[in-house]
Amino acid sequence: MWDLMFFVQSAMLGIGLAMDAFSVSLANGLSEPKMKGSKVCGIAGMFAFFQALMPLVGWFCIHTIAKTFTAFEKFIPWIALALLVFIGGKMLLEGIKQGEEEDFKPRCTGFWCLVVQGIATSIDALSVGFTISEYDILHALVCALIIAVLTFFICMAGVCIGKKFGTHLSNKAQILGGVILIGIGIYIFVKGIFGI
Repeated sequence: MWDLMFFVQSAMLGIGLAMDAFSVSLANGLSEPKMKGSKVCGIAGMFAFFQALMPLVGWFCIHTIAKTFTAFEKFIPWIALALLVFIGGKMLLEGIKQGEEEDFKPRCTGFWCLVVQGIATSIDALSVGFTISEYDILHALVCALIIAVLTFFICMAGVCIGKKFGTHLSNKAQILGGVILIGIGIYIFVKGIFGI
């Protein structure tokens, strides 16, 4: 199972899930243009932590609650498709809607505010537990680590870009994230149903 597709899928999940956090990172950078490097790393680290944690929580739920229902397994591709298309579609709509709005409200960058931002931007990643449910614990941990590393660097870039250029890219990031999540949902569905 340690094939190229595992790493590609994990990376695509990481990129897709990080787009919400990237958008918020842009906003954080704009709201505090003289932010120190340590705080930039702290913001990126907070988002990375939650983006890695949520898929593992989802995976754990699948392997403790849903594992007792063997018939449930055949519905996983359908559930993954529904969740990722819903989340991706929501991100697409929010990105398009946000692109139509001119005004921008700065966000806070204190510790507890960042915790709330981290949870809010990663709650969708809980559903990734369905998409990685066939992984054993080691594969799930590696997948979460890949998601965390990519989220960290994407969010660092987001804060830095936000500090310099503002948030005019944030809606495009959400649109891209939505498209990626929908694509992953379709791939998992096709793979699960047709065994391709």
